[in-house]
Amino acid sequence: MSTPTNRSAVDAADAATEQSPQSPQSLHGRTAEPRRRSGNGRGFPSALRGGGRVAGLDGLRTVAVVLVIVYHVEPGPLPGGSVAVDVFFTLSGFVITRLLIAEYARTGGIGLRRFYRRRWLRLGPALLTMCAVTALLSLALPLPLFDGAWTAAVLAAVSVVNLVRAGESGPYSDLTAPLSHTWSLGVEEQFYLAWPLLILLLLRHTTARKVLAWVAALCVLPLLWRVALWDPAAAHRIYNGPDTRADQLLIGALLAVILARLHADDPRLALLRRWAGRLCWPALALLGLIAWQIPIAEASSWNPVWYTAGFTLAAVLSATVVAALDLLPGSWPSRLLSIGALAWIGRNLSYGMYLWHYPVIRLLSDLGVADDQLLPMGMVATVAAALASYVLVERPLLRRG
Repeated sequence: MSTPTNRSAVDAADAATEQSPQSPQSLHGRTAEPRRRSGNGRGFPSALRGGGRVAGLDGLRTVAVVLVIVYHVEPGPLPGGSVAVDVFFTLSGFVITRLLIAEYARTGGIGLRRFYRRRWLRLGPALLTMCAVTALLSLALPLPLFDGAWTAAVLAAVSVVNLVRAGESGPYSDLTAPLSHTWSLGVEEQFYLAWPLLILLLLRHTTARKVLAWVAALCVLPLLWRVALWDPAAAHRIYNGPDTRADQLLIGALLAVILARLHADDPRLALLRRWAGRLCWPALALLGLIAWQIPIAEASSWNPVWYTAGFTLAAVLSATVVAALDLLPGSWPSRLLSIGALAWIGRNLSYGMYLWHYPVIRLLSDLGVADDQLLPMGMVATVAAALASYVLVERPLLRRG
């Protein structure tokens, strides 16, 4: 029977408010400072623009999470399906950094307490619910694939599955197997903890131009670190480490800084828009080719090219797509990914689908669902679980928040 592998992608998780700058109220609850005191956005003029969610980015989330589910059920046709991890990391770095810079441009600060609270409300309750259900299944039912899952549930709940896996040099142990897909949530949570503090430090103690230079330099450090670390025995360390995957989030952050730095009438922005439009289709095609033809996560596929420069390349391709979708909402890629159902699922259900697909598929496997029925039944059950999570857990808490 085809059962889920221990590879994954990441959350599609951003709250409905997180693709657009917030209202003119600061996150500290007081009115934003007048424009004359903000220094034209404090060096980030485009961060002051309004605007809503980018539907194309939501649609991209849907495509990526479906790719993850297919990869976990039938990895044969998509040996490189874990490239969705790169897409989500880069997209998350872009969205979070754009929000942080927009707040700084308006208020001269970043409300860290509110940022962390919003992150928790968006990610935490749904994750804990999934972990609790998994632990109960482990304790209440004799299911082979859920044997000992309560331990994995505890590790997933505190977002350290990636750290445990990074320390395993041989085959992954059964310790995290029932919820191994949450490794990528750990990488993102660790980034969310550190990045707001670091970028606030940069924003307060250097110029906007130097912030851009610093973020660009930070993008290079994980690549150099992977080169220094590379050894087949270190593949798990490189694949799961928050430091060794940081450039994929930081490249998205760099894109956000660049766009915030450029005036709407800046010729460099027009040049960026033009080239993003030209390169979007080739970037999407290359990402699809990687998913289709390049094994990434299996031990027989570990190689120094992908585990050093390959992660950076995938992030650059992902950033190219993100830039095109953000800057060219009328382009064909954006129109296709902005189709109503795709955008709605990406906005509201993609995080829940990512959370629930792995335990759902393992449960169906334990219950004896045939191989040829596992993918369609798993997809339906995953969407149902994600919808329940959205209606009963995520949306009520976000509204209260």
